[in-house]
Amino acid sequence: MGPGKNIHKYFYNVDSDWYKRRLFGIMIFTLISFGILAARLFYLQIIQGDLYFKMSKNNCIRIQRVKPVRGLIFDRNGKLLVENRPSFDLSVIPCDAKPLSQTLKKLSGYVPEFADEIILKIENNKFGYGYRPELLKQDIGRDALGCISAHRFELPGIVIDTNAMRNYVYGDLSSHLIGYLGEISSEELKSGDSRYKEAGDFVGRYGVEKSYDAYLSGIPGGRIVQVNANGQVVQVLDTVEPEPGRNVYLTIDYDLQITAKALLKDKAGAIIAMDPSSGEILAMASSPTFNQNDFVNGFSSEQWQCLASDPDRPMMNKAVQGEYPPASTYKVVTAIAGLEEGIIDENTTFYCPGSYQYGNRVFGCWKEQGHGKVNVIDALAQSCDVFFYHVGKKLGVDRLAWYAKRSGLGSKTGINLDRESDGLIPTAAWKKKRTGISWQGGENLSIAIGQGYDLVTPLQLAVLFGAIANGGTEFRPQILKSIQTVEGQVVKTGQKEMIGRLPVRLKTLDLVRKGLKEVVHSKHGTARGYVYDNEIDISGKTGTAQTVSRRLEKDRKKKKNTVSFESHAWFVGYAPSDNPEIVVSVLVEHGIHGSSGAGPIAKEMIVSYLKGMIDKSSVKSEQ
Repeated sequence: MGPGKNIHKYFYNVDSDWYKRRLFGIMIFTLISFGILAARLFYLQIIQGDLYFKMSKNNCIRIQRVKPVRGLIFDRNGKLLVENRPSFDLSVIPCDAKPLSQTLKKLSGYVPEFADEIILKIENNKFGYGYRPELLKQDIGRDALGCISAHRFELPGIVIDTNAMRNYVYGDLSSHLIGYLGEISSEELKSGDSRYKEAGDFVGRYGVEKSYDAYLSGIPGGRIVQVNANGQVVQVLDTVEPEPGRNVYLTIDYDLQITAKALLKDKAGAIIAMDPSSGEILAMASSPTFNQNDFVNGFSSEQWQCLASDPDRPMMNKAVQGEYPPASTYKVVTAIAGLEEGIIDENTTFYCPGSYQYGNRVFGCWKEQGHGKVNVIDALAQSCDVFFYHVGKKLGVDRLAWYAKRSGLGSKTGINLDRESDGLIPTAAWKKKRTGISWQGGENLSIAIGQGYDLVTPLQLAVLFGAIANGGTEFRPQILKSIQTVEGQVVKTGQKEMIGRLPVRLKTLDLVRKGLKEVVHSKHGTARGYVYDNEIDISGKTGTAQTVSRRLEKDRKKKKNTVSFESHAWFVGYAPSDNPEIVVSVLVEHGIHGSSGAGPIAKEMIVSYLKGMIDKSSVKSEQ
C-alpha cells in the first residue's frame, strides 16, 4: 500500500502543476484579449468618438438645406412676367446608395428616358461620398416620379425633392432684358462672393436675373429630419423656413413690350423706348431672340451651337451691345458743334448741288439732284449731306469728338445690365495710335454725317435724343421700378439719376428741335411720308448707315449680292414734340432706308404708347 500511495501522490502533483500552468495561460490570454478590447473601445469611443457619433446620427437624424423660392418679376403695372413652377428633382445621397454604381444602374433601368445622363455621371465619377444630395436630373416629370416612387425600396439613397423652377410666362417676349439662370460654377463657389450658394444652385447669368440676383435669390432655410436605413425621410423634426426672394418690378410696360416684339418680327435689330423725363426704360427689344425656358429645361450641345453660330446673333442684346455707325442721326451732334463753335448760325446757308468736291475726291449727297440752298433747320429736316460736309470740314474731328462724347456717345450709359458696349468716337490721336496713319482731311466729311469710324448703340442714341427732348438733361437709363418683399414692403426703388447735360445753349437746342420737328412735318422732311401722324406731334431723325463703301455698293447691285450688304436703318424720335413723354430709338439691320425701314416702327411705338396712356387714363377716370 505504501508504494501505491506514493505513486498517487506523484500523479496528483503532476496534474496540479499542469492545470495551474494551463489556467495561468488562459488567464494571460483573457487579460490580453480584454486589454485589446479595452484599447479598441477607448480608441473608438474616446479618440474617434465624435466621428462615429456624427456618423450614427447621420444614419437616423440629419440636417437638410431648404432652398428659398426665387422672387418674381413684374412690369411697371404689376403684370407678371416671370414666375416659379413646381419641379421634381432627382438626387442621390452617395453614402446611402451603397453600392452606388449598382443603385444608379438599377435606377437608369427604371427611367430609360434619361438613363444616358445618369450613366455618363457614373462614368465621370461626378459624385461626392457624403450625405449631401447630388443632383442627378432636374424636373423629371410626373411619369418618372411615379415609376421611381413605386420602386423606392429597391433604390437606397435615391431621393426626390420638390423645388421651384423658373417659368418665363411669355417665352421670348423680353429675353434679352430679363435674362436667364445657370448653374453656379465651382470657381464662383470658391471665390466666396456667392453667399448662401451651394453646388447645384442656380444663379442669374444674364439681364435682370443677373443684375438683381442678390435680391431675387432669397436665403435658404433648413430642417432636421429622421431617415430610415435607405436614407428616405420618415419624419420632419424641426424646420427653419427659408426667406423667399424679393419681387422685382421693372420699368417696362408689358403692352409696349408686346408691340416692340411684334414690330421686330422677322427682322434683325433693336428697339428702345424711354421716358425722357426720368430715363426709365419703357420697352427694350432685340431681335432675333431666344426662349428663356429653353435654358431652364436644358440645352443639347447641338442646340447651343445653333444659337451661338447664328449670324444674326440671337444671344446679343443689340439694344445695349450692338455697335453701329450712327449715320445721319449723328448730324444733330454736328449741328450742335457747328452752332456752339460759331461755325454756323440760324442764318448760315450752303448750296447743295448733290455733291461736294474735296481735293480730287467727290463726296455725294444722298439726293443726287441736290437740295439747293439750305440752312441748319432745312439740313436736319432733309438730311442734307453737303451742308454737314461744310460744317465738318471747318470743325475737324477733334472738336466733333468733344461734342459727341459730351453728348454721351462713345461710352457706356451705366444702365444696370451687364455687357454694355462703349461704342466708338474717334479722334486724330486715336487713329494714329491704332493704324499708324495720320488723320486725313476728307475723313472729317465722313465723320460729320455719321459714317467712318463712329460706332454707337441704340441706347446711347435714345439717351442723347431724350436729352434733346427734355431740354438738355441726360438721365441714366433705369430698368428698376422697385423691389418688394412678398408682403409688398418696398425695400428698394429705382432712382432718377442725372449723368450730365448737353454742351448747348438753349438757343442752339431750340434750333435743333425745330429741325427735328421738320424731319416729320416739313413737306421735304425725310420722314414725312412714314412717321407723320394727324393726332400726335412727332419729332425725330432718320439715318441710313452704309455697311460697305459706295463703290462696293454699286458692285453689289450689279452682282445682285446678298442682303448683308444693305444699309442699316435708323430712326430716333420723341413725342409730343413740345412736351415729350416718350423717346424711341429703332435700328433695323439691313433695313435699307431709315425713313421706310425704321420710321414706321418708331411711329407705331409712339402712337401705341401715347394712345394707350390716354385709354388707361380714361379707364381710371371712369372708375
